Amino acid sequence: MSKKIIWFIGVFVLIIVALVVLISVQKGPDDEIDYEGKPFLGDESAPVNIIEFGDYLCPHCKDFNDNVFPVIQSELVETGKAKFYYMNYPVIGPESTTSGKFSKAVYQELGDDKFWEFHDLMFANQTDESGNPNSFTDEFLEETLEEVASSEETEQVMDVYNEGKWDEDFDDDVSIADDLGVQSTPSLYINGELFEGESMGDFIKAVEEAK
Repeated sequence: MSKKIIWFIGVFVLIIVALVVLISVQKGPDDEIDYEGKPFLGDESAPVNIIEFGDYLCPHCKDFNDNVFPVIQSELVETGKAKFYYMNYPVIGPESTTSGKFSKAVYQELGDDKFWEFHDLMFANQTDESGNPNSFTDEFLEETLEEVASSEETEQVMDVYNEGKWDEDFDDDVSIADDLGVQSTPSLYINGELFEGESMGDFIKAVEEAK
């Protein structure tokens, strides 16, 4: 083999190595997250992915849903700047898991609109009129869904929930959270990076910079 051919091969190998390194450098945490089949709000083409890891029993998640999320929705989601995903991360107790699994059945069987209606109701009904925590029993979950779904739709969801049909989807949320190092709820991630700012202004700025 001539020196010229060896030189060309060497150059070719170096180019391939450089491309591999460049791709790995450009690949960020967001590329490791599988968003397929996850409920979201916003335009599918929005350039930034926001994830809330939450627990339906978590009081701080209720506060976030009531007071912070509406700003995110109006300033970032409805303006096409970002998509907003909700993923489950149980931290309170066993009912955190069962309610999360039930919400997955609602989403997969009834679609986005019913899911988000149910999602909001879960936080609205987190406590009773006296401010005491409600028990998220199967009966409670069924009654909550009946507020936004027909009896046929509710029965459909209850059937697949009892079968555990969508449990793996819930487990996938938890797996993603564990891979990212989620430790508490609500935790917010912007394109796979934990948001650690202190204000809504910081959050909006972080989303703008992530575009």
